[in-house]
Amino acid sequence: MSSHLEVSGTGRASAVPDVVRLQVGVRVDGDDVSSALADAGSRAAGLAQAARDHGVGAADLRTTDTGVHPRHDREGTTVVGYTAYQNLSVTVRDASLVGGLVDAFAGVAGNALTIDHIGLDVADPEPLLARAREAAFADARRKAEQYAALAGRELGKVRDLCDVVQGGPQPRMAMMAMRAADTSVELGEHTVTATVVVRWDWK
Repeated sequence: MSSHLEVSGTGRASAVPDVVRLQVGVRVDGDDVSSALADAGSRAAGLAQAARDHGVGAADLRTTDTGVHPRHDREGTTVVGYTAYQNLSVTVRDASLVGGLVDAFAGVAGNALTIDHIGLDVADPEPLLARAREAAFADARRKAEQYAALAGRELGKVRDLCDVVQGGPQPRMAMMAMRAADTSVELGEHTVTATVVVRWDWK
């Protein structure tokens, strides 16, 4: 019989998300590059101001992308105008503010508003990961003790322990209902998973 027993364990921990991350922006058409860029810049500045008015701090507001490209006719040969865009990353630390903020964005940018993503997160994931690791080790020990009993043996000391790296937190995303004047976000839960491989000596 082998001189050791190796088993894996998996643990999970969940918490209500306390951060909402939005990717928003504006996309506008203009007759020339200058007017398109000016319009996009003005509307994006309005988005940033709306975010600040709703309590978003400077560290949680960032321009992620901006640019302009020509628009062509149906034949693709003649330039008929230009489309400019500017995108912002907005982190909201009070989920109750998201609905009003999105509605404010719509009021500022109108039909030029784009919302590419609304995601839920936990600001400090370390306590959640620690709980998941504890649960993973406990799961591995339960399995090892069962196998030891089935084999008529007793567990000795832990010889090796390996943390299996996961692909990252796996949030159970909330359902988000977006309506013209009533945007709501249901938080749901954010769940992280940890997996560990433990090798015990036989006692």
